[in-house]
Amino acid sequence: MIPIRDTIRSKNYPVVNMAIIGLNVLFFIVELSQGEGLNRFIHTYGLLPARYSIPAISSYFTLGQQLFSFISFMFLHGGFLHLLGNMWSLYIFGDNVEDRLGPFRYLLFYLLCGFASGVSHLVINWHSQTPTIGASGAIAGVMGAYMMLYPKSRILTLIPIFFFFQLIEVPAVFFLAIWFIFQFLSAAAGQGGIAWWAHIGGFIFGIIFLRLFLLFDKSFLSRRLGQITKKSRSARIQVIRPVSVGQDPDMYGNISVTRREAAFGARKLVNIPEGFKKRLFVLVIPPGTSEGSKMRLSGLGRKLDGGRSGDLYLKVHIED
Repeated sequence: MIPIRDTIRSKNYPVVNMAIIGLNVLFFIVELSQGEGLNRFIHTYGLLPARYSIPAISSYFTLGQQLFSFISFMFLHGGFLHLLGNMWSLYIFGDNVEDRLGPFRYLLFYLLCGFASGVSHLVINWHSQTPTIGASGAIAGVMGAYMMLYPKSRILTLIPIFFFFQLIEVPAVFFLAIWFIFQFLSAAAGQGGIAWWAHIGGFIFGIIFLRLFLLFDKSFLSRRLGQITKKSRSARIQVIRPVSVGQDPDMYGNISVTRREAAFGARKLVNIPEGFKKRLFVLVIPPGTSEGSKMRLSGLGRKLDGGRSGDLYLKVHIED
């Protein structure tokens, strides 16, 4: 299953999430510049369990270097596809978690999840002499938090079926639960090459840390930054699931716009799922639209006998 996007739109620009993605890309470029010294670079800044469990090795490192590896390892990657997969998952799930926690708490949350994932890997692989790198453990924590915060969200997912690919919306709880079960089964089977226990630890600690962080309100600086980074436009593509009553051929749904879009007008791509099919069309929001306004879209309701169709009525909701 390949996630494409989620259905929950973040209300603010995810400045910290995008900065983390940028840092990962920057450090990957640094990796590529190492040339023949790459192996030494990975052993120095990656998480190598033997550095902590074998005194003959740990004596070569200072306490600061040992602690720093628990941070630096989560910004390194084993290749372009490794980087791309991790950053894409962070892009999909991270913005919403940052929305809920605020930028400063989110940054601390992300680093703590990465640290906890490293500790999980270290404990399970105490004498391993293979360095572990990657943001997967920290991102697993973000995914665990997302599952708890947005259980009703859906993930637009690309699923390969033989030689074909099908796009379907999968409930976030189901998607992330399947992901977690896969990590656990892979770890139990002893499949090598991937730090499965770092993923598992990151996911579990992400849920725990989220509970702790939600006990405290956002700081003044986070609220202030939230006002600055607030998005002035609603989602460009909106998924609408209209309903009908009884045998009524007309269907009814809602569409969201910001106050700016309501005042000055906007164009939206509207996606209406119909089983495995989807209807996609452009909707023009006229300037001066008010809360609760209804827009009538002729012929987009239920199909009637004789080839005719009912209408689709969309009620406008203006986001705060």
